[in-house]
Amino acid sequence: MNAAEENLPDMPDPEPDEDSSPDASDVPPPQPSRSTRLPPVEPPGDADPDNLNVRRALAADLLQIGAVSLRPEDPFTWSSGMQSPIYCDNRVTLGYPRIRTAIRDGFHHIVRRLHSSPDVVAGTATAGIPHAAWLADRLDLPMAYVRGEAKSHGRQNRIEGVVRRGQTVVLIEDLISTGGSALSAARALQAAGANVLAVIAIFSYELTAAASAFQEHDLACHTLTDFSTLIDVARRENDLPDAAFESLSEWRMDPDEWSDSRQED
Repeated sequence: MNAAEENLPDMPDPEPDEDSSPDASDVPPPQPSRSTRLPPVEPPGDADPDNLNVRRALAADLLQIGAVSLRPEDPFTWSSGMQSPIYCDNRVTLGYPRIRTAIRDGFHHIVRRLHSSPDVVAGTATAGIPHAAWLADRLDLPMAYVRGEAKSHGRQNRIEGVVRRGQTVVLIEDLISTGGSALSAARALQAAGANVLAVIAIFSYELTAAASAFQEHDLACHTLTDFSTLIDVARRENDLPDAAFESLSEWRMDPDEWSDSRQED
């Protein structure tokens, strides 16, 4: 850990972003909880997200800066009314140059291994936009972004930037929950005649609904870290109690059942 991150400044509450987490759009994120035990070691120099240590280091970073908060005993209420033990706001990463650079390098590593090279890097509005811009700059490629819905005025664009028919596009998202936001953006690109190589995101809740949705649309989805890795890091490095770990694991397996049981209480 470098000196600048030993005493992390308080982060202001960012405004909700429907594109980043459609089910939690009205929930203000909590203040970051900090632990001097995170991250356990400096992040590895290798950006390969298939490396477990790399995935663990990023998960530790997300916990440390408050981008992800865990509250199994005092669940968040999503705008849908569902109870959730986790809140993720990866926009917080924008304030930490080392972490956002690690995210960019991880994305770059994934892109290099795709079966085809992209012509354009596109981001989902709004949380995917800055990460798409940094990746596009690293790759020296054009960059575009996809709105949640078309503008109601002017040219009524949903895709901003230049994406031409026949071009290959890699789509950058910050968070995969049910996959609906990313898949909607991918369909908009496909409707414009683009070939979407893959969706690449920082973090995934690993919900079954998302895996099924991407499989149904025959679209690859890659992430830099995920729910399983994060709660394992929290348990090992941040003293997450076993009961809380089990509760979080139960939520991931059946979010609806977990939520219903809390609402009945």
